[in-house]
This record gives sequence, C-alpha cells and structure tokens, in this order.
Amino acid sequence: MKTICVYCGSSDRLDEEYLLAAHWMGVTIAKRGYSLVYGAGSTGLMGAVADGALEAGGEVIGIIPRLFATPTLMHTRLTRLEIVDNMHSRKQLMVEMSDAFIALPGGYGTFEELFEVLTWAQIGVHTKPMGILNTRRYFDPLLSAIEPARQEGFIYAEHGSFLVCSDQPDELLTKLESYQFPTGLEKWLTREE
Repeated sequence: MKTICVYCGSSDRLDEEYLLAAHWMGVTIAKRGYSLVYGAGSTGLMGAVADGALEAGGEVIGIIPRLFATPTLMHTRLTRLEIVDNMHSRKQLMVEMSDAFIALPGGYGTFEELFEVLTWAQIGVHTKPMGILNTRRYFDPLLSAIEPARQEGFIYAEHGSFLVCSDQPDELLTKLESYQFPTGLEKWLTREE
C-alpha cells in the first residue's frame, strides 16, 4: 500500500469528537508513510482528515468535480489537486489512484462510495483492502442492517469479510496492512461450487 483513499462527510454540523478522529486519521496515514487520496473538500471531516495529513508532513491528493471547485468548498493547500468533470469521474479516479479504502462517518455520499467499492470487490473489479473508522460506534447500525443480507444468503460468507473495522486509526491501518483478500469469490460469478 502506498495510497489510501478516505471517504467521509463534509458537514460542519458535527460533534467535535468526529472532527478530532478524522484529523487523527489523517495524521496517522501521513506518519505511516502513506499518501491520502480524498474528495478535496475543506469542510467537515474532509477538511479535518486533509489538515491532519498535511500537518504531519504527508502528501494529500484531492479530487473534486468542477461543481464543487469553489473557494468555499475546495481545500486550497493540497499537495495535488485534480478537478474533474463530474462525480463519476471523481470516484473512478479515486479508486484508480488508491491501494486501500477507509470510510469515516458521513452521509449519503460516504455510504454510496463505500458500497460502490464493496460491490466492485464483490464482482472482481479490485482486491484492495477496505475498512471503516467506527468513531463513536457510528457504523454499528449500518453493520447490523447488513447482517440480514448475510443470514438470508444475499451476501456470500466470503463477501462478509471484506470490511475491517476499528475505532482507532493506528489499529485500523494495521488491519488494512495485514488484510488477506478472501479466496473463492469466483463462485459468485460462475455459480460453481
């Protein structure tokens, strides 16, 4: 792993604990020698994770659609900034540039990005590690909501091990570094046992 993509919320109306955790995630990514790839925002957790990585001397690559490339929303102190035409281009480039993915707390956009990389792993588009920073147990309800899909056979057992989880940035990175992508996933596509 050299680059880690972080998906997270951009809202400013958050408890300070979320912002501090995002900042520390950025610091930890930089201190472990990784580059941060993210959505180039300056607000909310997006701004906090980027600021943390920059303050720790890390490389921060922001990818933002032209729609959001405004002085109010766009981070102006990044190592590298890519302005793309639309959200689809942004997400595609983020995936291409990244060796692993982390979701921090966020809203619809964060959930959508997380589920997209999970789905792409499920169908064999990538074999990159994926994790969630579970600050204040934010993701517990989501993980519980997914469980019936596993129990009822909509998600194969092998797919259930895609996500690693921790509420501590350092522990989460250690889990991502040692992650072994599951084998036997081709049966989802071939239906052969």
